[in-house]
Amino acid sequence: MNSDDVHADRRLTARRRGVQDHGVVSAHVRPGHSAVLLNVSAGGALVDTEHRLLPGGAVELQMRTKNDRISMRGRVVRCAVVRLRPAVCYRGAIVFDQYLPWFVDERREQASPEVI
Repeated sequence: MNSDDVHADRRLTARRRGVQDHGVVSAHVRPGHSAVLLNVSAGGALVDTEHRLLPGGAVELQMRTKNDRISMRGRVVRCAVVRLRPAVCYRGAIVFDQYLPWFVDERREQASPEVI
């Protein structure tokens, strides 16, 4: 295995960063823990929160755009402390149980004909 294999991007869907790119103006991890959405794709999200997320645990990520609200169920694949002050901040990666509807068309455009 060469170093390019180790650092290869294996993501199936593109990540969107920033409100201008993904349109999400607020996010919460149920039951109401505020979260900062760092990036999101059709398949998952990366969030910062003051609430510890347990790897392997089921979560519900509630997101709001200017016009829509959606709750996505998923599973925490990793979580780590990224900051201690002024409060403990956890960074968690969530893989969704199904694709985020806002980005489903994008996934179909990227997939090869054999996959669809």
